[in-house]
Formats: sequence, structure tokens, C-alpha cells
Amino acid sequence: MTIDITNPSIIAVIINTILLGIAFLLPKKLLTPAGYLNAWLLGVIVWGSLGWRAYVVVLFYFFVGSAVTRIGMARKEAEGIAEKRSGMRGPENVWGSALIASICAILSLLLPEPWPGLFIVGYVASFATKLADTTASEVGKAYGKRTFLITTLQSVPRGTEGAVSLEGTAAGIVGGLSIALLAWGLGLITIVGVVWCIIAAFMATNLESVIGATLQSRYDWLTNELVNVINTLIGAAVAIALALTLN
Repeated sequence: MTIDITNPSIIAVIINTILLGIAFLLPKKLLTPAGYLNAWLLGVIVWGSLGWRAYVVVLFYFFVGSAVTRIGMARKEAEGIAEKRSGMRGPENVWGSALIASICAILSLLLPEPWPGLFIVGYVASFATKLADTTASEVGKAYGKRTFLITTLQSVPRGTEGAVSLEGTAAGIVGGLSIALLAWGLGLITIVGVVWCIIAAFMATNLESVIGATLQSRYDWLTNELVNVINTLIGAAVAIALALTLN
């Protein structure tokens, strides 16, 4: 049997295996062993569905998000507000961040026009939302001078669920904008799509803070990973709705 090495799925398997194999062998681990396996599957889905440009977007999110998590790590660990495993991601983190993006990628491949373009916007918006959320949270925990509960505006300690800060909010906007502009530069979305992604990311990130402030502490099943899925779903849905109704 002859293997068609020009097939996007075959290319996805080869390239993803090489890149993640190199990452796994590096001394500084960004993922757990199970995390690498699940990231491999994510990469195959993304490249196989949307090609190398969408793969660059997920790589950008992964590396920037991992770097941001390590900002002020010593201080955050001392205060007990750092990510577990010193920021090293496991499978639950991979899919908490990228499940909605993966669904958007697959649907863009399966559905007729105009849905492929809309779900590509949703794909970008989901990662813009997650990077905005990660950046806002990690910068806020490291450098937020005054943090407030989003529902009451009462001053609360850094790292409190639902807390926001000026520093974190500004960083979150920059994070979401950076990934949307990258997608535009790669030709995945239009400049108008960038606007939709930024609006969606801002709305979803703030709604995620509301969920954290009102519901997350009440229900044990509402884990950070599930909240991330809800957060990225909101971001993707808002961006798709804006693109569908206002384009």
C-alpha cells in the first residue's frame, strides 16, 4: 500500500510527531507525558482539518500561554496561587483549552458554505479567548496591584476566583489581540474577523470571571478545566454570531 505523503492528515501525523518528539526530549518539560500524547492528537486534528496556518495558531497559544504561566512563578508559588505542577500542562489542560477549537476545526471541514469560514473565526476566537484569559489571570496574579471581585468590585486577594485587575485586564486584551492578529497575518481571518475575535474574547473572559465569582466555589464539578471549555465556547459562539449577523 502506497502512503500519500501529500495528504494533510499524513503531513499532520509526520510534522506533529517530529515537533512533539523534540519537545518531549528537551530538558524543560511544558507538558506531562499524557499531556504530550493529547497535544499530539490535538495537532493532528487541527492540521488535518485546517492546515499548517491553524497549526501555527495553536503553537503560538501553547508557547505564549506556557511562558505567561511562568511569569512571577516564585511569587505565585509562595502565595499558593500558582498553577499546579509549576505550570506544566496535562491532558485536562490541553482539552480544557482546545476542545472547542478542535470542534470548530472539524466542523469547518464537514459543513457547507458559509459555515467553514464562520467556524474558522470561531476557532481563532476560542484561542484568543483562552490566551486572553490565561494572560489576564497570570499577569494579574503576578503584578496586579489592586484586585477586585468582578461582581461586587470589592477588594480581594490576588488569585481569588473571579478577581480582576487593571494590569491583568490590559494584558488579557494584548494576549487576545496578538493571536487574532497572527491569524489575520496568516490569512485565516479578515481584519473584520480580528475585531469580532477581540470583542468575543473580552466578553467571554469577563463572563468567565463572573462564573468564577458566583458558581465555581459552590459546585465541585465545576472545575477550572470545565470553566475553560465554557469560556472558549462563549468566545467562539459570540465571534461566530457577530460574523454571521454583521458581515
